Amino acid sequence: MRRLPFLPTLLVGLAVAAMIALGLWQLLDRRPRKLAFLEQLAGNPSLPPVAFPRIPDERLLFRRTIATCRPPVAIRLAGAGAAGFRAIATCNNPGTDPGLTVQLGTTRDPKARVTWGGGTVAGYIGHAPDGRSLIGAALHPQPPRPMLIATTPLAGLSANAPPNIDSVPNNHLAYGVQWFFFAGVATVIYLLAVGRRPNG
Repeated sequence: MRRLPFLPTLLVGLAVAAMIALGLWQLLDRRPRKLAFLEQLAGNPSLPPVAFPRIPDERLLFRRTIATCRPPVAIRLAGAGAAGFRAIATCNNPGTDPGLTVQLGTTRDPKARVTWGGGTVAGYIGHAPDGRSLIGAALHPQPPRPMLIATTPLAGLSANAPPNIDSVPNNHLAYGVQWFFFAGVATVIYLLAVGRRPNG
């Protein structure tokens, strides 16, 4: 029977054990936490309105809110998938950094010129678009900035989508299975490599 080399086997064994531990962590810790969090979010639209948060707080996602937007410094269009484009205003409100962000509605016209002088807006709390690259987001992780998504669209725009729990990613089951798959592949590759290793 072929003997396994000690040091390579130890290193591969530790790597496989780490992958299995990560898989268990995703399935037994991260996934139950996310499911409980999603259950909370599902009930948020029916709760009383709250003040618009000045700092990110994921627990307030989908809560109803109301805020006053001073004359916006900019209104831009951002992609919204099947809905076309979102009209997003950045308000010149003192004490907010980088500023209160309001999604006024959607449009199919990529060249639409949206004008708005500001005012009081009622809606729910969502996520502002993140313009960072995937690498930038990975190197500098931070919670998404909150955005007020208006219930009643600005004249000339289509209504925003209502709160949707499906928009919150829940990939922990897939991550756990992925780590187990990596552990199995690493084990098979190592055993095949050892099996083809010449004796002596």
